[in-house]
Amino acid sequence: MKNYDPVRENFSEFYEKWVWNLEEIFHQLLEVSRKRNEMSEAEMQALVNRVTSHVKEYYTVKWGLAHQDVLVFFSPTWLSPLENAYSWITGWKPSAIFRLLLKKGHDQKIMFEMTEEQQRKVEGLRVRIKMEEEKVEREMERHQVALADPKMLELAKLCSRARNGGGGGGDDAVARVDGYVEVALKGVVAGLEKVMKASDCVRLKALKGVLDLLGPVQCVEFLAAFIAMQLRLRQCGKKRPEMDAGSIK
Repeated sequence: MKNYDPVRENFSEFYEKWVWNLEEIFHQLLEVSRKRNEMSEAEMQALVNRVTSHVKEYYTVKWGLAHQDVLVFFSPTWLSPLENAYSWITGWKPSAIFRLLLKKGHDQKIMFEMTEEQQRKVEGLRVRIKMEEEKVEREMERHQVALADPKMLELAKLCSRARNGGGGGGDDAVARVDGYVEVALKGVVAGLEKVMKASDCVRLKALKGVLDLLGPVQCVEFLAAFIAMQLRLRQCGKKRPEMDAGSIK
């Protein structure tokens, strides 16, 4: 019988609804982009604000549930294997959004024209975000390496000896060692929650930073492309299992 995992189940249910609303917002962005000449800047900004509110809702729910069980977000079952393959510390990689803006080469289509000042500021933001990504990656690496710390290895040996009866002390020894293990694991989990939040903060900083540098029309077009990238990856990820199942028949 499959064990009930409340955090996983609750977030999976939330995420399905959240993506459905994201698709609805995406179509509104496309519609506004087509009718840009008929729309006021205030109307376009209102839609941009709706997108940012929707994104904030995602992280509010994520952080709340992650505090209960952060490990769920490092092995998300609500995402396809393809989406997981492109994941960077429980989400999209912040520097990826700059490829939508700073496409290079004569054969690359530019999303929209930017002033020289905008291009300069976007490039500066890209460099800063890249540095923050690397900082988070170093912190994640530090936590991974910490698992091989001599103290952790010694604790694993103590746990093994206690459970096999080699250390003496019977049930009291097992309970005492289990207490040490629980304390150590709490430290590991707390560290992972901190890294997850740090990676999310870089994502939010990158998105807000870009939007702050663009005009209302540019924001609408950028957000449409950004959301399309995420939805396309999700659609491709869902199609892959169907194609594999079809090839087996």
